[in-house]
Parts: sequence; C-alpha cells; structure tokens
Amino acid sequence: MFTEITIKAIGGLISLLIVIRLLGKKEISQVTPFDIVYLLVLGGFLEEGMYDKNVTIFHIAYTIFLWGLLIYIIEKITLKSEWFRKLLKGECTDLIRNGKVNIKALEKNKIEMEQLRILLRNQGYFSVSEIEHATLETNGALSVLPKVKETAVTAEMLDLNPPENEPTYLFVDEGEIKEKEVIRAGKTKEWLLAQLNKEGVADPGVVYYGEWSETRGFYFIYYEK
Repeated sequence: MFTEITIKAIGGLISLLIVIRLLGKKEISQVTPFDIVYLLVLGGFLEEGMYDKNVTIFHIAYTIFLWGLLIYIIEKITLKSEWFRKLLKGECTDLIRNGKVNIKALEKNKIEMEQLRILLRNQGYFSVSEIEHATLETNGALSVLPKVKETAVTAEMLDLNPPENEPTYLFVDEGEIKEKEVIRAGKTKEWLLAQLNKEGVADPGVVYYGEWSETRGFYFIYYEK
C-alpha cells in the first residue's frame, strides 16, 4: 500500500509540475480567481486518487493532463477573444478618476469605502484625497496613481507647477487596437488612427505594445523585424 501511495504521489507531482509549466508562469499577484479554481481542482484530482485503490497512477496522470489540456485551450481562447477573456477574468475598473471616487464602480464591485481605504493603506496612502487615479485590476489588486503633490519629492516643495499625473491607456496590444481602452480615455478610433499616422505608424499591426497618456503622449514597442 505504501509503495502504491509513493508511486502515486511522485507521479502525480510530476504530472502537476509538467501541466503548470505548460500553462505558463504567473506571479501570485497576477493570479486571477479563475486561475485559483483550476489549480485547486488539479490538486483535488491528486488528493482524491491518492488513497483509492481503484484509481491507478495512470488514471491520475490522465485526469491531470486532460484538465490541463482543457485549461490550456481556454487560455488560448482568452488570448484571441476579448469577449471570452472578459467573461472569465473580468475587466479592470477605475474606482478613483481625476481625484473623484466612482461610487457606482464601488457598488458594482461590492466594495465598501472602508475596504477601499484598506487597499489604499496597503499601497502606503492613508487618505483618499492623496489619490489622483486608482484602478481595480482583474486579480483584485489596486493600482494607484498619487497626486503630484503627494509624491516623495513634490513639485510643490520645489515651487513648481507641473501638469497633474495622468493614467496611461493600452491603445494597441499585439497589433490590435483596444477600442474599449480608447473609449475609456475619452477618445475615438478615428482620432487614434490619425494620431498613429502622425507618429509614423501607418499599420497598428507592427506595434506589439502601444500606450498613451495625456501628458506623455505615445510610447511604442514594435515587433522585431
């Protein structure tokens, strides 16, 4: 019996490592609720079959690889389909924009003001008034852009009056225009195409990564030729 359990444990662990390796690397901070669920199920397959004599190591390995294959297919679909990615992993939401709290966004995401304050304190900010922009990411983390005067060395200390910080928007991702991000920034696709032409980008397909902000303009990473 102990020999069988040992074989199952070693075989199951190897199978899990192979599947996780094939599915790609992610930091804990990048793991979404969907990722956590399928990893828990993977571990459950191994646990359930460990002490069941009717379940062999081949059954465990097959189940793990089958589950891994299904998740791999889903991950590939999410890369190609924005609608499917939104369905499974959700989308980021601006909780604070231009220094103002978006109450509707808080209610939609079931977040109370005290929870928002906790998230801000985790980032080192103890007042909502310090924040210019805050975005709730799909993994539940909060990305914060402080007001200029709240940064470590402020322009106010140097008696300067620079423009306020502005968030960046991902306008072009792997050669595709992200129309929702364009709309989120208050722009149109026609405006973006005209601006890309001014920047010397006739075809968005050559851009691997293209971000834009009101104060800094465009920043591009091109596909290697």
